[in-house]
Amino acid sequence: MAQVPQTFFDALAVRTWCGLALEALGRAREEIDAINVYPVADGDTGTNLYLTVESAAGAVEAVFAAHEVDSGVAGKPLLADAVRAMAHGALIGAQGNSGTILAQLLRGMAEVVATESETTHTDGSGLRLALRHAADSARRAVAHPVEGTVLSVAAAAADAAMGAEGDCGAVARAAYEGARAALAATPGQLAVLGRAGVVDAGGRGLVAVLAALVETFTGEAPAAVAASGGHARVQIDAAAAAGTLVAEDCASPPEGGPAFEVIYLLEAEDAAVDRLRARLDALGDSLVVVGGDGLWNVHVHVDDAGAAVEAGVEAGRPYRIRITHFGVGDVHTTGGQRPPRERVQRAVVAVVPGEGLAGLYSEAGATTVLARPGEPPASGELVDAVRRAHAREVVLLPNDADLRHTAAAAAEQARTEGIRVALIPTRSAVQGIAALAVHEPERRFDEDVVSMTSAAGATRYAEVAVAERQSWTMAGICQAGDVLGLIDGDVAVIGSDVTLTAETVLDRMLQAGGELVTLVLGDEASDAVADRLQTRVRESYLAVDTVVYRGGRQGALLLIGVE
Repeated sequence: MAQVPQTFFDALAVRTWCGLALEALGRAREEIDAINVYPVADGDTGTNLYLTVESAAGAVEAVFAAHEVDSGVAGKPLLADAVRAMAHGALIGAQGNSGTILAQLLRGMAEVVATESETTHTDGSGLRLALRHAADSARRAVAHPVEGTVLSVAAAAADAAMGAEGDCGAVARAAYEGARAALAATPGQLAVLGRAGVVDAGGRGLVAVLAALVETFTGEAPAAVAASGGHARVQIDAAAAAGTLVAEDCASPPEGGPAFEVIYLLEAEDAAVDRLRARLDALGDSLVVVGGDGLWNVHVHVDDAGAAVEAGVEAGRPYRIRITHFGVGDVHTTGGQRPPRERVQRAVVAVVPGEGLAGLYSEAGATTVLARPGEPPASGELVDAVRRAHAREVVLLPNDADLRHTAAAAAEQARTEGIRVALIPTRSAVQGIAALAVHEPERRFDEDVVSMTSAAGATRYAEVAVAERQSWTMAGICQAGDVLGLIDGDVAVIGSDVTLTAETVLDRMLQAGGELVTLVLGDEASDAVADRLQTRVRESYLAVDTVVYRGGRQGALLLIGVE
């Protein structure tokens, strides 16, 4: 069924575009992964672009949902709110080099169309300027731009858009046609593409995103992309089709590259980021730093991954750190032919709310996904983590009741890829700790899952947090700033002192018995809280042990588990 066209670029158009782009990249993901030959052999550009747009689309949906809650009626938010959410979602969810560049393209558009905070929409002229600024800002974000990449495709799209007259549909179509022509030219601009007989993978993804923009304003997808890509795709040679030519596109030379890809989000000031760029540029290549307003996404290829992370620590506060070893036999050493890494039999993938717990889970052998406060992971991010675990069998721990459906969708997707996945419906990280403690990969899969599920289910969980606003709760009306004690997800205690509230919560939990108390302190909780609770348990509850962990920036002041 044809998409209902949008006349102007407004919040609804942003929402529609994100949804259509996600669908388009979902259809093209495997093809884009397969034609990915520049320059690192990890074959995930299509997946990275999909995950980036999924994060952007989720952020836009959240803005629409919040608008409906605040206004009490269905409607649409302001354009500025929607495009800023799109850009922010892409930034925090950007994966790989192509995803990082796409995030900057979306941010560049937002910087133009969100200048007037009360504007409800923009027209063709505004869209033209947005596409121009997007291409220019993306090029500036790359330390050493190379022609024949997604940057060339974005520049051509902007050039074509600037020469177009008419409404948003005319501008979008011109941008798409310009991008498609530029994509077809990439094998002649970059020798590695010409030798492989493929177009640039990141550019191919951008063409799909622009095709979705055309469909947003015209109601019809461009025929060439809707079918097989038309002139935007050249024939994949036998080696690429066999899976031996797979790499992520990056703006760096293809030979003799570094061993690690390092990606992290960074909270830092502009001046510190300028110094960071210079330092990372000296450490490696494929450097892309995007963002602004205190939040940045950093991507670089280096031989010394620790030095790249340390540089981020000096600049500000890095988090969601992801380090990938390209491995022996990758494109840097064999021209793209490498033996597949052997899968392990079983792995655990867990969502964790703070850096401290991420370290704890990782030390126990789990693959972790860090969930920042207010930024829950999307299903695509969980699927990506399952793939990274590289196991035949995976136990998935969402550690949040609100993530159960997201985790179920991720598990279903992973199963279609031949991975056996068991979802244990853990509702708190402390339940996940209990499950991980009894995990034995040598057991039969079903037995291991049953044991982990029983351990999680036998663990009561609680948290102590500060109320952000006045609201009704199971324990009465709370005011902003009140200390809340939640047991098994419901507010049970409202207090004014963190330690006293935590003590009351713990007493209520231990009334039903228990053998082990787990305390996970957030960044803003003092050690005195843990000391007081440990003393309370030692003096009042015989034969009950206590363990304490530092969870980092986890949202709640304190997590409590009783098993």
